[in-house]
Amino acid sequence: MKDLHFSLLIDFYGNLLAPKMKNALELYYNEDLSLSEIAQHMNITRQGVRDNIKRGEQFLAETEERLGFYRRYSGLEGQIEQIRNLAMNIRDFNHRHFNTPEINQFSEEIISITETFKEQE
Repeated sequence: MKDLHFSLLIDFYGNLLAPKMKNALELYYNEDLSLSEIAQHMNITRQGVRDNIKRGEQFLAETEERLGFYRRYSGLEGQIEQIRNLAMNIRDFNHRHFNTPEINQFSEEIISITETFKEQE
C-alpha cells in the first residue's frame, strides 16, 4: 500500500533529491507505476528502483521532520479554511439581521482572499 503522504513531500522537497531518486519517486507515487515498470522506464533493475524509492522516502521523512514545511503548510491551510467559513458566517448573519454594506464588503474580501490561497495550491 502506497503512502500518499510521500507524494506531497515530493512536492515540497523533491528538488533536494538526486535526479534519479526523484524520478523513481515521482513515477511510483505520482504516476502510480509498478517497480517493474519504473525499472524498465529508467533502464535499471527492479531492486535498484526499490532502493532509490526507500532511500528517497527516508530522505523526505527526515527532511520533513527537521524542517516541517508540509506540517506548517497543512496547519495554515486548515486555518485559512476556518477563516473562510467564519467570514461566510459573518456575511450570512449580516444579510439576515443588519444588511450593513461595509460588513458585507469586508466579509466578501476575506472570502475572496482565502479562495485565492486555495487557487495557488
